[in-house]
Amino acid sequence: MRCLSALFLLLGAAAPAAASECRIALALAMDVSRSVDGRDYRVQAEGLADALTDPAVRRAFLSGDAPVAFAVYEWSGVADQAMVEDWVIVQDEAGLDALATRMRALTRPTERHLTALGAALDYGLDLMRRAPDCRRLVLDVSGDGQNNEGPPPARSYARADWTGITVNGLAIGEHESLLPQYFSRELLRGPGAFVEVAPRQSDFPAAIRRKLIRELTDQVAEDVRPGRLPG
Repeated sequence: MRCLSALFLLLGAAAPAAASECRIALALAMDVSRSVDGRDYRVQAEGLADALTDPAVRRAFLSGDAPVAFAVYEWSGVADQAMVEDWVIVQDEAGLDALATRMRALTRPTERHLTALGAALDYGLDLMRRAPDCRRLVLDVSGDGQNNEGPPPARSYARADWTGITVNGLAIGEHESLLPQYFSRELLRGPGAFVEVAPRQSDFPAAIRRKLIRELTDQVAEDVRPGRLPG
């Protein structure tokens, strides 16, 4: 399955990311811990794919004065992170079509691990450090539970330089109703950081659409509407 990504890139569906001017480098970190079963995983993968084909999301990707760099990785336990989509520059609808196709082809990892949010941030920081030359750097972390393995997010933030990187959250509250507050308190970082809320896994598709539009159009955290918590 992961080989599909390399194949599409070789076919030129999305331009490989290079050190060039872009308006935002946006990386999505998707929770695949043990609480995310096969059905939940499909909802998330299909929801992301649908978002990438949504007209409003496409306008947000393509209407700026410079392109967007995009990446996706999965995370669960302390030593369990994997790239799904390394940095690509999204230039047109064909690139978004290719990304959506690859997201639909994803399959859930067979291993079942705990929720190591701090380790997920460490991995994300390394990814952001090798991002293309963009005006803004945004890490978008989705999850359905609090950290229960390894160092907490505060440790990751304390031991490394996160200057210039905004960390947003997408809290899937099906198992933990107070998760949005936890994300707001422990995860958010940087100017305009915010939490998008999906009360149930089935709400993820709509939540990821809202979140992508907000991040790509640089709406500020003070724009608080139903389903959102400010940083």
